[in-house]
Amino acid sequence: MNNNAIITITNLRLRTFIGFNEDERTKQQDVVINAEIHYPANKLCLADDVDNALNYKNICKKIIQHVESGKFLLLEKLTSDVLGICIDHSWVRYAKVTIDKPHALRFADSVSLTLSYEADNETVRGEF
Repeated sequence: MNNNAIITITNLRLRTFIGFNEDERTKQQDVVINAEIHYPANKLCLADDVDNALNYKNICKKIIQHVESGKFLLLEKLTSDVLGICIDHSWVRYAKVTIDKPHALRFADSVSLTLSYEADNETVRGEF
């Protein structure tokens, strides 16, 4: 049986420079980040051993630092970068990131982009 632990980061609200229009390049905008990270729920993880679980606080801190200190022309690049942070640990088997850019379109609440990653089943990354 293949059990996954799933970390979900919901509605992480940050500000960054995002877009290629003149006003977007000089004024920070809100973005809303949702991420889902899957990794094996091994017996050590379930036994309350901190060293055998992914540290979601560290992942979140890395996302915040990268997003708030960056400047991005495209939502695709920002989403790709955040996905890269989410899959940086060798245990991650699957991750999905959706980033919303509120008020990007006049008559819409937001525009969002989703990217996902799935590890190759033949490539075992890490010991369990």
